[in-house]
Amino acid sequence: MRHLKRTAKLGRTSEHRNAMLANMVCSLIIHRRVTTTLAKAKAARSVAEKMVTLGKSGTVHDRRLAVARLHQEDAAKILFTEIAPAFKTRNGGYTRILRLNQRNGDAAQRAILEWVDIAVEAAPEATTPGVTDVAATVTKEPETKTAEAGAAKA
Repeated sequence: MRHLKRTAKLGRTSEHRNAMLANMVCSLIIHRRVTTTLAKAKAARSVAEKMVTLGKSGTVHDRRLAVARLHQEDAAKILFTEIAPAFKTRNGGYTRILRLNQRNGDAAQRAILEWVDIAVEAAPEATTPGVTDVAATVTKEPETKTAEAGAAKA
């Protein structure tokens, strides 16, 4: 009998599922918002809220537990320094799930998983990291060349 066994299996092995949920929660911590399927969002919500609960106490033991679960130290650092202090007075319900339209390929219900009280920066989400790095490099190079040319003339 499966009484009290509420884990969403998501069609994956336990190792694959745990790695996928850890990566999804790390993306949520870093980018403040994740677009995924509804089933994955519901599964990742419980992991994310448990991580915030660890982050609110902030002990060394809780930091080690968070890093062991998330596998990314930079995401755990952001969790403990930025996200958990924002929810210090809140007693749960740190995330929200917004339903979107269905995906074209397989008609899966899509959803957005995001933090409740934390604002989302629009710039990092609108562009991909590779395009941002190239754009920053392109805009910086002409400025440095003109600055060097101006310094050479002076």
